[in-house]
Amino acid sequence: MALFAVPIYASDSAHEPGESAETSENIAECDEHADELLSSAAMTAAWAFTPRSMARSVRASGVTEGPFIDGADAVAGVYLLEAPDLDSAIASAASNPVVRQGGGVEIRPVHSGGLVGSDKG
Repeated sequence: MALFAVPIYASDSAHEPGESAETSENIAECDEHADELLSSAAMTAAWAFTPRSMARSVRASGVTEGPFIDGADAVAGVYLLEAPDLDSAIASAASNPVVRQGGGVEIRPVHSGGLVGSDKG
């Protein structure tokens, strides 16, 4: 199985500190989608990011508030999918609720890497 990274793009992240599936319909939809992917053993990891206002960007000129690229959409999260091929990964990722909510996802084959263990160093 191949590994694919799926960055999630939206006008902003619904994952405000203190929000949960009990208090946010958007988070509840995202959690349901994650449960579906987990039940099919396709998703191997996932991270939801906080809103873009909480981001800090580092450049040679210093640290600024906000995302590195300020556009209509921001990266709201990312997850990893295992799929037999790109078409299968696209089919799984296309069911992400952010697509219906006006955002989108990107499907990118992973070349190399992995989790870094805490036993190093």
